[in-house]
Amino acid sequence: MSRLAACLRCAIALFAAVPAAASGQQEVWSRSPAFAVEETTIAEIHRAMREGRLTARSLVESYLARIEAYDKQGPALNAIVVTNPRARVRADSLDAYLSRTGTLIGPLHGIPVIVKDNYDTADLPTTAGSLVLAGVIPPDDAFQVRRLREAGAIVLAKSNMAEFAFSPYETVGSALPGYTRNPYDVTRVPAGSSGGTAAAVAGNFGTVGLGTDTGNSIRGPSSHTALVGIRSTMGLTSRDGIVPLYLSRDIGGPMARTVADAVAVFDVIAGYDAADPVTAESQSHRPARYADQLIVDGLRGARIGVARQLSNRPTADPEVLQRFEEALADLRAAGAVLVDPVTITELDTITGSMWCRSFKTDIREYLATLGGRAPVTSLGEIIESEKFHPSIELRLREFEAFEEPPEREASCLVAAANTEKLRNGVRRVLRDHQVDALVYPSWSNPPRLIGDLNSPHGNNSPTLAPPTGFPAITVPMGYVRHGLPVGLQLFGDAWSEPTLIRFAYAYEQRTRHRRPPPTTPPLDP
Repeated sequence: MSRLAACLRCAIALFAAVPAAASGQQEVWSRSPAFAVEETTIAEIHRAMREGRLTARSLVESYLARIEAYDKQGPALNAIVVTNPRARVRADSLDAYLSRTGTLIGPLHGIPVIVKDNYDTADLPTTAGSLVLAGVIPPDDAFQVRRLREAGAIVLAKSNMAEFAFSPYETVGSALPGYTRNPYDVTRVPAGSSGGTAAAVAGNFGTVGLGTDTGNSIRGPSSHTALVGIRSTMGLTSRDGIVPLYLSRDIGGPMARTVADAVAVFDVIAGYDAADPVTAESQSHRPARYADQLIVDGLRGARIGVARQLSNRPTADPEVLQRFEEALADLRAAGAVLVDPVTITELDTITGSMWCRSFKTDIREYLATLGGRAPVTSLGEIIESEKFHPSIELRLREFEAFEEPPEREASCLVAAANTEKLRNGVRRVLRDHQVDALVYPSWSNPPRLIGDLNSPHGNNSPTLAPPTGFPAITVPMGYVRHGLPVGLQLFGDAWSEPTLIRFAYAYEQRTRHRRPPPTTPPLDP
C-alpha cells in the first residue's frame, strides 16, 4: 500500500470514529453545499452564518480568490489598489465572537467592504488615486469607515479611482497603472470617479462598497455597472476623513447590488458627526431606520415628475430612451401617478457657474490632517512633484491659479447665488405639481469605450443633486447594446431619503434588472 493510500485510510477511519455530538459542525458542513458568494446579499450571508454554513473567514477567502482571478488576470478589471492583509485576522475574530456568543456583533457582521481610495483608513494607505500620496497611511479612519467597522464590517480592499476624483467619465490615476474596466464589457469604462468600487462590487469582489459623489461619482459608476448608489442630502453623511474635491459638494455613500444592501450600509453611516459640523442638522431629520422603507408596494399612490429636460437631450441614445419609457410604464404599473413632463425653468435660465472650485483650499486643509505623514502640504507642492497623471495637469494648474479663498472668490459667490435659485426652482416644481420625486435616466448614453472622450456622455447626475444638496438614488433600469447597463435616477427634496428608498426598492422588486456581468463567472470549486 502506498504512503498516500495509507494516510487516506487513516484519515477516513479517524473521522468515522469521532462521536456525532463532537462532530456536529463537520456534519453541517458536509450536508451543505458550498456557499456561492456571487450576487449574495447581506441577509443571505447572515442567515448562512447563523446556520453554521458560512464563516467570515471563508467569505473573505472566496472574495480574495475572485480578486486574484479577475482583477489583474482574466478580464483584468484593475479595480483594486490594495487588499487588506489583516482581513483574515478580522474575520477570525468575528467568527470567534459568533461562536462564543451566538450573536452577530452588529448589522454588518463579517461583511467584506470595498472602500474607495479617498477614504482614510488607519491600516491601509489612502492615495486618492495619486502617486504623490503613495504609501501614506492616515492617523485614523474616516468617520464612515469607523462606523462600518463598529458595525462588524471587514475592510477587504481599497479601490481604484479617478485621480483626486476629478473625472466623472473614466477611472484612471497615477497610483495604479492603467484604466479600471467595466465588467460588463472590458473595452468600456465604468464611469468615474468611483469606478473601482463599481467594478469590484459589480464583479462580486466584495459584498458592498463605499464611493464618493461630488457631481456624479456614486451614481454614474453604479448606473454603468447595474448597481444601486445613494447620494444623500448634504449634511446627512459625514465628510470627515474623505480626501476632498469640492468640499461643499462632496458626499460619501454606499454602492451595492441591491437596494436592501445599500440601505443596510446607509443605516450605519448616516447621522451626526461632531468632526463635520454640516451634519448637525441631520439630528432632527434622520429616522430610526431607513430599512423600514423597504416596502414592496411602496410606489402605490406615489406622484413622480418626469424630468424630460434631462432624459430627452438631443444626443440621448435611442435605446436608453426606450429603457426609460419602459421604466415609466413599470412605475405606472406599480401604482405611481406620473406627471409628464415637469419643467424646471431655472435649468434654462440660470447663467454662470454652479460650482465653487475650492480644491486648492480643501486639499491643503486635508493634507494638514495627516501631520508629518503628508509628503506634500499644498497644491503647489503636488504640481512641483510631477507625481500625477498627465491628464489632470491642466486642471491642477487652473486650481492653483485661484488666489482668493472660496468665501471671496468671484465664481464661488456666483455659484452660491445660483445654487439658491435652483433650490427654489426645484421646490416650486415639487410643490406646484404635488410630486414626491423626479425621475430621469442617470446617464442618457451607454458606457463609452475606454479612451473615448468625444462621443456624447449623457451624464445627467451633476445637474440637480450636487448643486441643490438634495438626495438622489440610482437603480438598474435595464441594458442596451446587448448587455451594457443603464440606470434610473430618483431625485427629491432635502431629507427625502425615506421616500426615495421606498420608491427605488419597489421599482427594483418589480423589475429585478440586476444580473451579474459575464466576465467574472463563479470560480471552479
